[in-house]
Amino acid sequence: MKTQVDNPILEVHDLTVSYNKKPVLWGIDFTLPKGVLVGIIGPNGAGKSTLIKTIMGLIPAASGFVKLFDKQLEEVRGKVSYVPQRESVDWDFPASAFDVVLMGRYGKLGLFKRPRKADKEVAMECLEKVGMQQFAGRQISQLSGGQQQRVFLARALAQDAELYFMDEPFAGVDAATEAAIIEILKRMTEAGKTVVVVHHDLQSVKEYFNWLLLLNMRLVASGPTNQIFTEELLQETYGGKLTLLAKVGDLLAKQEVPAREK
Repeated sequence: MKTQVDNPILEVHDLTVSYNKKPVLWGIDFTLPKGVLVGIIGPNGAGKSTLIKTIMGLIPAASGFVKLFDKQLEEVRGKVSYVPQRESVDWDFPASAFDVVLMGRYGKLGLFKRPRKADKEVAMECLEKVGMQQFAGRQISQLSGGQQQRVFLARALAQDAELYFMDEPFAGVDAATEAAIIEILKRMTEAGKTVVVVHHDLQSVKEYFNWLLLLNMRLVASGPTNQIFTEELLQETYGGKLTLLAKVGDLLAKQEVPAREK
């Protein structure tokens, strides 16, 4: 099941990605509207991180194409922000939390230009939004995992993009940090931003996201959460692994629609 979108902010068509000639994503095809909070969910090894890395041009596609704002990535890179997994970052890099957030402004400066006072004010405002202003001068290596994730979110906010990709932003953070982050993401989409999040906790899907991509190497479904977060489609996505993650009945108990309505 795929919900087609008029004037999509993101279009992925027939995307196939291979590692060592072995496909890890196959024939992915979907569109996203503006202003939604999107969850990409699926089992381990489903290709969730690979999908957003390919969209961002970090991994080459074997076939297919991606359009953002109906253009190629190179033409609209300033409108797109990417927050990688925390584990993929060198946290020993000698930079303060403020320095990291200020890096988010560099795309607005142009070549060889130095940050202005206004850019520094934006960086501090973004630290305040994520509750990290008191740690502005702290080296990032001295921050906890949750604090580091907040700093990365602040850097993304400083970029002032229109489309954000975030690879498991809730991994390794405490409940308070997760609640703070999701509240910020919801406010971003209310302001017209589009946020795409790789996520693994099925228990919070209904509460967090209003749009979903169900992925297991192939796209199982895409569309509004209340239409595709169903027992049938979850079983198709996870197969036998679903019972290890959660009870389907419990997941769907909060649904506003019957479990098998499509």
